[in-house]
Amino acid sequence: MYDTITTHLLTKADDPTGIRLVKSEEFDEWCATLPEAAQTWLARQDFTAKPKQVAWLEDHANSFVVVGWDGSNNLNTLGHLPMSLPEGEYCMDTPVSDLQLVGWGLGAYQFTRYKNAKRTPAQLLLPGAESDSNNPAKIIATVQATCLSRDLINTSAADLAPSHLLAEALALADEFDATCEATVGDELLDKDCGAIHAVGRAALDPPCLIDLTWGDESHPKVTLVGKGITFDSGGLNLKSAAGMRYMKKDMGGAAIAFGLAYLIMSQKLPVRLRMLLPCAENAVAGNAFRPGDVLHTHKGLTVEIDNTDAEGRLVLCDALSIANLDNPEIIFDFATLTGSARSAVGTEIAAMFCNDDQVADALSGFGRDQDDAVWRMPLHPGYEHMIDSKIADIVNSAASPYAGSITAALFLQRFIDDVTWVHFDVMAFNPRSRTAHPEGGEAMAQRAVYAYLEERYAAT
Repeated sequence: MYDTITTHLLTKADDPTGIRLVKSEEFDEWCATLPEAAQTWLARQDFTAKPKQVAWLEDHANSFVVVGWDGSNNLNTLGHLPMSLPEGEYCMDTPVSDLQLVGWGLGAYQFTRYKNAKRTPAQLLLPGAESDSNNPAKIIATVQATCLSRDLINTSAADLAPSHLLAEALALADEFDATCEATVGDELLDKDCGAIHAVGRAALDPPCLIDLTWGDESHPKVTLVGKGITFDSGGLNLKSAAGMRYMKKDMGGAAIAFGLAYLIMSQKLPVRLRMLLPCAENAVAGNAFRPGDVLHTHKGLTVEIDNTDAEGRLVLCDALSIANLDNPEIIFDFATLTGSARSAVGTEIAAMFCNDDQVADALSGFGRDQDDAVWRMPLHPGYEHMIDSKIADIVNSAASPYAGSITAALFLQRFIDDVTWVHFDVMAFNPRSRTAHPEGGEAMAQRAVYAYLEERYAAT
């Protein structure tokens, strides 16, 4: 899938139209330097350099575009232009950052698997290697990673069952000379992954655990885990029609981890990468797991089922237990886990839980730098009692309506050994279109985590 993604970012172009950014606060001063005819033409277009305003001018018989800008370094700077400018090729006449160029690529994204696009986005010529401030290959790879995650999330569950995700992982492994193995169906019981098996056993397409490894074995070990519930009916605790409507996105955590793995491998980051994707469809059938069942997990802990719609933490707990085995330096997991996280931070911020203050602070900073917002939530030990079970080691869903995202994170923490761990509870979906974030799947926290890993390991 990743090899078919079009970023609308170019490394060569014949005769691109120039784009000049004009800061809102500098408009009057800049406008005064223009010929009277140009000032008149700007006035006719009502251009005052407010953010996202666009106007056309001529310079020596060549047309160029002027764009209003608030001076911020974020995705919004250029993200609105691919769909607001006429189709064609453009180049920047104003120095811009890698992040702003990524914004163009993300703003050009369209999901066209089932419906043809109404128009082609405008295309941007990236500044070449002669520019010390820009890295064209990395910019394109960053956009491709996000668009890959978006494509996976946006794909219908009928076309993205666990077996389809496995096929995508095998293709990814082949591209980067990685190793990819899978434990499928009843084989999960042989590997003591009773939780993954239980969640997915009622579906026609069997559950699986995808295990991809890449990189020099001597490099620092980094493990990514992504929740891969390809569709969530809620199981026997059936969701409402409205609650089920967009549950194709419940594999959003796996999609984010998948795109991040692509970015790490494409940029040859010096790490020993492992990606674990526990995949299942939470379906309803005669053999579906039930409220009151007790599951046996990879770690040896028993889990009482309070609610079959709290299935994401069940597939993750087996994968996280396995992730501990080779003692990585850090584990990241991504999951569309709780509605409580959406209530806490909304749909545009990734709720982050972390057992290391220094790592959490760094990730918060990279979230700001990369315009990829994350917000730390507390692993409050005082709520541990809410996931106690009277007949098992732990219950999968607290009876209380309060602190749902925290108790879910505390559940997962029970399956983490003495290793740095970061858990992202994300929406993975834009319910509305905004600049560089079209409605549909979204790779939340992906760029923030990559920037952190790049700084931590690129120099090793």
